[in-house]
Amino acid sequence: MRDEKTTHFGYEEVAVDEKAGRVRAVFDSVANKYDLMNDLMSFGVHRLWKRHTIEISGVRRGQRVLDLAAGTGDLSARFSGLVGAEGEVIFSDINAAMLEQGRERMLNEGRAGNLHYVQADAQYLPFPENHFDCVTIGFGLRNVTDKQLAINAIYKVLRPGGRLLVLEFSKPTNKPLEKLYDLYSFSLLPKIGKVITGDEESYRYLAESIRMHPDQETLKGMMEHAGFERCDYFNLTGGVVAIHRGYKL
Repeated sequence: MRDEKTTHFGYEEVAVDEKAGRVRAVFDSVANKYDLMNDLMSFGVHRLWKRHTIEISGVRRGQRVLDLAAGTGDLSARFSGLVGAEGEVIFSDINAAMLEQGRERMLNEGRAGNLHYVQADAQYLPFPENHFDCVTIGFGLRNVTDKQLAINAIYKVLRPGGRLLVLEFSKPTNKPLEKLYDLYSFSLLPKIGKVITGDEESYRYLAESIRMHPDQETLKGMMEHAGFERCDYFNLTGGVVAIHRGYKL
């Protein structure tokens, strides 16, 4: 019997057991143009957002890092260099097409020794408890069906002293910027997606999924609910993006 509980897929209400498949189809569609679209959508600023995430991660040589929703590996590549040969980075994504794109990129860049690839759902992580020094999820939490379930799962696999960093689109901190951002997201972004990938609807979904994602204070509360302590967040580009950080103590 089908579970009749619903969740959001952008602005659309769908059955809980349908969302993962719908999200998978979006990323199957855009995987081969993912990096190009990231540069175009953010005017290249996504690289600075990711650099700041790395800088505040506290990751050091010899540590274990889990990079969820790794995409094509911008964060994983940086972490691979930081942890060195004695460390380990798990490059993970729920989407097989994205995982393959990322694996191919890492191999082409000669990053192989300390990187391991795992297709996994952030809600049900196939890793031991108390295992990782740092878990990151960049621009992926908003696509997870049950965000609280994922945050709880991340808490379990972090070792005491470990930290979670969530890099995600968030809520702009002033109204003029919010209005400009809405205009860009709903009028221009889907058109760019249509020209570059031939898929306007996937980028319309991405714009809607950002608006449905919890705002800064709500996400902070969700992390605290999971058990994280010393939770804080950093607004970037006027709150268009935020980095949330919490520790398992």
